Amino acid sequence: MAAPNLTRTDAAARADLLAVQGYDLSLDVTDGAGHAGDRTFRSTTTVEFTCRQPGAATFIDLVAETVHSATLNGTELDVSGYTEDGGLPVPGLAEQNTLVVTADCRYSNTGEGLHRFEDPEDGQVYLYTQFEPADAKRMFACFDQPDLKATFTMHVTAPFDWQVVSNTGGRTIEAGDGGSQLVHFEPTKRISTYLVALIAGPYAKVTDSHEGIPLGLYCRASLAQHLDPDELFRVTKQGFDFFHRVFDYPYPFDKYDQLFVPEFNAGAMENAGAVTFLEDYVFRSKVSRARYERRAETVLHELAHMWFGDLVTMRWWDDLWLNESFATYISTLCQAEATEYETAWTTFANTEKAWAYAQDQLPSTHPIAADIPDVAAVEVNFDGITYAKGASVLKQLVAYVGREEFLAGVRRYFRKHEYGNTTLADLLAPLSESSGRDLSEWVEQWLKSSQVNTLRPVFELTDDGRYASFTIEQTAVAEHPVLRNHRLAVGLYSEGPEGLTRTHRVELDVAGAATEVTELVGHPAADLVLVNDDDLTYAKLRLDERSLATLRTRIGNMPDPLARALCWSAAWDMTRDAELPAREWVQLVLSGVDSESEISVVQSLLARVQSALNSYADPTWAPEGWTQLADHALAALEAAPAGSDMQLQWSRTFASAARTEEHADVLRALLDGSRTVEGLAVDADARWALLMGLVAIGAAGPEQIDAEAERDATATGARRAATARALLPTKESKAETWRLAFHDDDVPNAVHEALLLGFWHPAQRELTADYVDRYFEDIRPLWDRRPGEIAKNAVQYLFPPVVEPRTIAAADTWLADAEQPSPLRRLVFEGRDGIARALRARECDAEAGLDR
Repeated sequence: MAAPNLTRTDAAARADLLAVQGYDLSLDVTDGAGHAGDRTFRSTTTVEFTCRQPGAATFIDLVAETVHSATLNGTELDVSGYTEDGGLPVPGLAEQNTLVVTADCRYSNTGEGLHRFEDPEDGQVYLYTQFEPADAKRMFACFDQPDLKATFTMHVTAPFDWQVVSNTGGRTIEAGDGGSQLVHFEPTKRISTYLVALIAGPYAKVTDSHEGIPLGLYCRASLAQHLDPDELFRVTKQGFDFFHRVFDYPYPFDKYDQLFVPEFNAGAMENAGAVTFLEDYVFRSKVSRARYERRAETVLHELAHMWFGDLVTMRWWDDLWLNESFATYISTLCQAEATEYETAWTTFANTEKAWAYAQDQLPSTHPIAADIPDVAAVEVNFDGITYAKGASVLKQLVAYVGREEFLAGVRRYFRKHEYGNTTLADLLAPLSESSGRDLSEWVEQWLKSSQVNTLRPVFELTDDGRYASFTIEQTAVAEHPVLRNHRLAVGLYSEGPEGLTRTHRVELDVAGAATEVTELVGHPAADLVLVNDDDLTYAKLRLDERSLATLRTRIGNMPDPLARALCWSAAWDMTRDAELPAREWVQLVLSGVDSESEISVVQSLLARVQSALNSYADPTWAPEGWTQLADHALAALEAAPAGSDMQLQWSRTFASAARTEEHADVLRALLDGSRTVEGLAVDADARWALLMGLVAIGAAGPEQIDAEAERDATATGARRAATARALLPTKESKAETWRLAFHDDDVPNAVHEALLLGFWHPAQRELTADYVDRYFEDIRPLWDRRPGEIAKNAVQYLFPPVVEPRTIAAADTWLADAEQPSPLRRLVFEGRDGIARALRARECDAEAGLDR
């Protein structure tokens, strides 16, 4: 069921009225006989708080199946009028108050509140909490908003053989009833409700310590054999050393646990001292270095949150970016300077920034410092602007004010606001003080405006091949006409003994519609011009014709991985904007990807080739493109070094791009072992990838899926099987997938997401074409009925990728109803925009085909 929707206005009024001292929480997650509970758990909350206006009334948030009792200062409250939407009314407040609420709350299977999971391998039950942005109310009665911080003391009755983890390390344990244990945790520091954590179950545990800080790693018992504690602890300790040095503020909590939990909706969650992670980060099969790099970024991102987010927390969700943008920026900086992932900024340019650029060009774009009127709005704002654009802009700010000045301001911020709540102004004040710069114009341009500028080099050459003039033109879209100030570098690259290398660099400030680069006048013309060299600013780049011609034949000769990444990014932006035909993008990648050294870049390039073939290529040419990609992937797979990341990636690309019977024969042979490639591990995840490639083109069916599911009888195997069954190219399979996605509320969140991934497939467009109208009929009932993450995934993943005007017409008809909820409207607007963009790109590609 969807949660109550707290508004910013109501939250501010409650914060003006109340100050919360502490919570004492008693939770019983047993069935009364010492075993794991099944559907509900008992929750008793005692909260101490003051009221600035004695005699006033307030409300406390709670989502419960049954409220048994509530007493305020010893007086029984009438709970008969309790509703989940309105919370529990609390009238007649005194100056000092003690409120006690006892309720039965529900376990969830949606990854929100207190999630319950039963391991299909051994039947063991695992629990964990996920409360951001406002789901603590699903486990205990609370004032569920970030600026009513308090201390939390937790008491948990659980099966005697379970690990029970919360925010603090100090605890005492006594025997409970029926063979259970009663765990009493020491009080926390002052934290927000959404940062409270409970993780309980027969988790496997590994411990260590660093500079006196106890460290723990946890995962399900059936995954313990795959946990790699040495690597995880190594990255964690590197992060502690880096953050202690740059923040000059000791770790603010008493221990640091990292828990890998099942069916998690996000990548991780920064619960104070007890961070939860998607358990897919426990790698059960061979994965590339890029996956380890991504995991390291997530580990460091969450560790950074212990200071920026947990120690100091935004007052309301308008400033969510203060948490996420900073953690994204500083974790990438830490990766590049304190870990083995020294090219982290290359990955950032190619992944995070690409995410930001795409998000920022949608009709739903919003300022980094967003307007968040209620909790429902923030649930769709965990996006590429809040994370990646914000981090990109912080990188630009560091270039503008200086790194040491930036960090000095951050240190002042931590000291002044420790264990408190802040707004944007609270961060800007110490940054202005440390840098001596007035940041008001920067804030207006970068934090309070939307969309992305485009920077284009425009030049003329003399007869002897030198720049007679050189200008950087800046443009903005009509809806968001802000021209920003950029600190950037222009790099000139020319062919030489060591390849296509930088021969000259100019760093300058760019402002307005045109900025002359006088330093380049008279300089010999380069083979390639890279505006925003070193990726200092946030803007889309354009390549001039001379540079684009150079890339077509020599991108593989460019030794600098960051420069290559920026070139790839510019060419991709031109493809998305219908300035470069999709078939030329495909050819550019296939001509240069074999020379790419960064596996993270290779993965994103190959994903974008498939996106181009799926959405941006003329449908009459796309089959040829798919065949080219699959043939190239097979050749690259066989030529790659044995056991290498490149070999692994090409095997996955071949499986997803396979379209012909010849391709199917290869997939079958790899799957049954009659064909081998030296060094290629055909492990559990590889087998699913190969099988899904066959299923999608009708070369394998339900029997093979069932056999593989029996072979891999794990939680991950169940998710893979759900995707594979959704991929079956039959009307019956698609109808059943649709029913499960939209009409079966018992499907757990992780399985639900897995089956969504298999519904649409580029090779099955005719089979699924009739689902356009059904989509618009079914999304609103689902949105009203199901919790945010499940509904959001269904709306986004199942938006019809049918690149035809009728999809836009159907979306417009639906959007014409002004009664549709604004977060849902936003997601539909985004899907509609993707179709409109694809139509423009396909027209560009079709014209290129006619020119040949």
